[in-house]
Amino acid sequence: MKQSIYVTSTQNFSGKSALCVGLLRRFQAEGMKVGYMKPLSSTARVVDEKLVDEDAMFIRAAFGLQDRLEDMVPVILNNRVVEEIIEGRRELHADKVLAAYEAISVGKDIMVLEGGASLREGWMVNLSPPQVAPLLGAKELVVVPFDTELQLVDDLITARVRLGDSMAGAVVNRVPNNKVQFVDERVRSFVKKRWVHLFGVLPRQRVLLSVSVQDLWEGLGGEILCGQEYLHELVEHLMVGAMSAESALRHFRRKANKAVITGGDRPDIQLAALETSTKCLILTGNFRPSPLIIGRAEAARVPIILTHGDTMSVVETIETFFGKTRFHQEKKIQRFEKLLQEHLDFRALYAALGLA
Repeated sequence: MKQSIYVTSTQNFSGKSALCVGLLRRFQAEGMKVGYMKPLSSTARVVDEKLVDEDAMFIRAAFGLQDRLEDMVPVILNNRVVEEIIEGRRELHADKVLAAYEAISVGKDIMVLEGGASLREGWMVNLSPPQVAPLLGAKELVVVPFDTELQLVDDLITARVRLGDSMAGAVVNRVPNNKVQFVDERVRSFVKKRWVHLFGVLPRQRVLLSVSVQDLWEGLGGEILCGQEYLHELVEHLMVGAMSAESALRHFRRKANKAVITGGDRPDIQLAALETSTKCLILTGNFRPSPLIIGRAEAARVPIILTHGDTMSVVETIETFFGKTRFHQEKKIQRFEKLLQEHLDFRALYAALGLA
C-alpha cells in the first residue's frame, strides 16, 4: 500500500528540502519506489523561459524520476498569479493538486511531499499544510529550526495544534552543540506530554549553512576573473582583509574554507589569503588585480570575483546568503545523510507512517 509523508516547516530556510532529499535517498536505498511532489510553490523562477521550481528540477534529475514537472509542482504562485486571484480573474482548485498526485503516485511505494515556506503558506488558495495533507492522505513531518528554547517549544506545540492528529511528529534542526542534550532530553520529554513526537534532533553543522562560490558570484553580480571551474566549491566562513600585511597571514589561518573580502588595491592581503585555505577571493572597489595575483589564484584553484561595491556593503550582502541557499550540492547532501543516520529514529518514523 502506497504511503505519503508531507514535509513542512514552521519558517523559511529550515532545512525542509534537505530532509526531503535525505528521506528520498534512504527510501530509495531500501528498495522503495519513490515519488516527489511540491503541491504548492511560491519560489519558482524563470529558467529557459519557463516558470519552474528549482527544487523539483533538482530532485527529478537526482533521483531519475520520469514524472512531468507540471505534475510535480501543479500550483505555482507568483505576484502576477496572486493579483489575479485577489481580483477574481483566476481560480485555483485543490482538484488540480489531487489529479497531479494521482498521476505521479502510480507505481510508487512512498511519496515525499514538500510543503511551502511555512505553516501559513497557501491559505488563500485552500492549499495550506493543514488542508493538503488530508487531501492527499499524508502524515505531516514538521521541521523546526532551533533559535531559542522558547521559540522551539512554541513552534512545536503550535504545529501540533494547527495540524492535529495527522501530524506524525517533528525534526528539530540546526541545534547548537551545547544545546543538543537539553533538546534531546528535556524538550523532547516536555513536548511529548503535549502530543508532539520528536523523531530527531540534528546538530548544527557549518557546512550545511555554507554557500557555493557561484551563489556569491550571482548574488553580488560581480565579474569572475579566474577559476570558473571551481564555482561549485563551498564557502563556510567570511573574512575581511583590512589589516596590516604583517598580521594578515596569521589572521587568515584561523579559518578554513573561507571567502576573503578585500580591496582590489591590496595585493599584500590578496597574496596572504591565497597562502591559506581560501575558496574564493572577492575584490571590492572595481580595482582589477595584477597578473601576478591572478596567476597565483589560478595555481591555487581559487576563483576571484571583482565587484564594484565597497567592502562593508559587500559583507552585508553576503551575510544574508548563509543558510539561505539551495540544497543542491553533493557535499551537503552526504553530510546531511550522515546526520540523519546518526540522529533520526527511522524505526519510529516508519512505524508512524505505517511502513514495514
